[in-house]
Amino acid sequence: MEKRRIYHGSLQIVKEPEIRITKFHKDFYYGFYCTLYKEQAKRWATRFGNDGYISVYEYSENPGLKILKFEMMTEEWLDFIVNCRLGKAHTYDVVEGPMADDTIFNYVQGFIDGKISRNAFWELAKFKYPTHQISFHTIAALQTLNFIGGKNVYGKE
Repeated sequence: MEKRRIYHGSLQIVKEPEIRITKFHKDFYYGFYCTLYKEQAKRWATRFGNDGYISVYEYSENPGLKILKFEMMTEEWLDFIVNCRLGKAHTYDVVEGPMADDTIFNYVQGFIDGKISRNAFWELAKFKYPTHQISFHTIAALQTLNFIGGKNVYGKE
């Protein structure tokens, strides 16, 4: 079984990940979010200009779980994110794929609101840098993570 190192950025070190229900729906609905990219985790940790922390995990994929992977932004990815952002739950344990960062999210919202067409969304989205997120939606999914350590990162670096 392949093991991958993944990162979580937040205002504290997270030794024991949990799924939190928040005010706003995320790209892949409620879950615990990580990324393959350390720099992206740093952006999450320092997004309000404050210092933060990157928690590091070893992820061992469990083939017995229901996993959805998007290799790139596709029509299926867009429709899945729109549904999640509208509060429609799904039944996956783990979802992995590109992230709708702030700019992409604005395009998604414009599409949801009918202000831009599907074609316009893809024209705008194709110039964005690569992003990655992997979200864990069940207790069984969280059990695939092994905490390795944490590191302080600075918002003004």
